[in-house]
Amino acid sequence: MTVHSPSVGFAVDDRACAVVDRAYNHSYTIPDMRTVARKEMRGSPHSPLLLALRRGLRRVAQSEKAKPMQAYMKSNMPYLGVPTPEANRVFNSVFAPLEFADSKSWRRAILSLWRHARFREERYGAIALARQRRFAAYQTIDALPMYEEMIVTGAWWDFVDTIAAHGIGSLLRTDRPRMRRAMLQWSRSPDIWKRRTSILCQLTFKKDTDLKLLYACIEPSMDSTEFFLRKAIGWALRQYAWTNPDEVRRFVQENVTRLSPLSRREALKNI
Repeated sequence: MTVHSPSVGFAVDDRACAVVDRAYNHSYTIPDMRTVARKEMRGSPHSPLLLALRRGLRRVAQSEKAKPMQAYMKSNMPYLGVPTPEANRVFNSVFAPLEFADSKSWRRAILSLWRHARFREERYGAIALARQRRFAAYQTIDALPMYEEMIVTGAWWDFVDTIAAHGIGSLLRTDRPRMRRAMLQWSRSPDIWKRRTSILCQLTFKKDTDLKLLYACIEPSMDSTEFFLRKAIGWALRQYAWTNPDEVRRFVQENVTRLSPLSRREALKNI
């Protein structure tokens, strides 16, 4: 299926993620996402949507910023040098005319951008398309394999944290029973970014936080020496402390010998 956007005169080639749609099943046992992505990269890297996005980003790029941005992010993927405010304006402009026939077309457009991106800002664009409010109805459990691929192949905090809080978080709100099971599986994954996602997916939930789920997702990583897991634990607890500081204080005290100093410090920072 191809999504046409008459007002900007291009069509979105959405063939790229058919394998992910086939891979989805209710037990969430899907192929290794790195393998899936490598196979699908055989598709065209020249989709009209990606080219329109690249042209828009190039127009506002500040080339002198590209290398420092890449160095700060410790990224193998280069930057164009587009500051966040300008990038967001480009995303909104390029995506505004888009219409999708269905959720599959939306997912395929996102994954086409993600898989064929040459610059990091283009992957930020894929995440921005996933976050467009007018496509909120597409944030269903069917999007989980898409987000899983982006998390596993992105494998760094700038991608993962936004997807965790806003993508996976949205799915959890719409389908708590199945997403709860998925996050419990992810919390024990050998992939640290899936673990981090399971811990951070309720960052925006406040009083709606499922504490049992949060603590269950923290538990398998509590003794880990991995910085990104320790930081995630502290961050998730700190966010919930704005809602219930006494409960966070209690949890930290109860687990004082298991939580790392970093996790404890972050959790109690605002109490």
